[in-house]
Amino acid sequence: MTALPVVGGVMLRSRWTPGSAAGATGSALVSVTDFRISRLRDLPGVYRAGLTLGRAWPDLPGAVGMWLWTEPLRGRCGSVSIWQDEQALREFVAWPDHVAIVRRYRGRGRLRSTTWTTTQPDPDVWAQARSYLSGADTQAS
Repeated sequence: MTALPVVGGVMLRSRWTPGSAAGATGSALVSVTDFRISRLRDLPGVYRAGLTLGRAWPDLPGAVGMWLWTEPLRGRCGSVSIWQDEQALREFVAWPDHVAIVRRYRGRGRLRSTTWTTTQPDPDVWAQARSYLSGADTQAS
């Protein structure tokens, strides 16, 4: 985990994890999720669930790469993922392991997310995602 300073605490970010489509060229879809926990005691479970999904990341069809992140003192966590296309993201969202986690934690916080297309599917996407997570970028899907 890399510690990144934020107002009111610290953001921890995992290493870049390449996916099965890591060498893809051309446009890609970026997805950013921001889950704000209602009770801090739920944060460790939510984050562990994300880590579990992350272990499967290298084998997910259409996955270019991703980071997991958390602001533990603010009860926030999420992901920044890059996909070959919208269909690959939809397949992940419908993946039974992902659906089970969403159902387990539904109602325990508030989810905010956005997507955008990029022609630069590489780790430089983090700066744009960070802008969204800080509230400086109001583009939302």
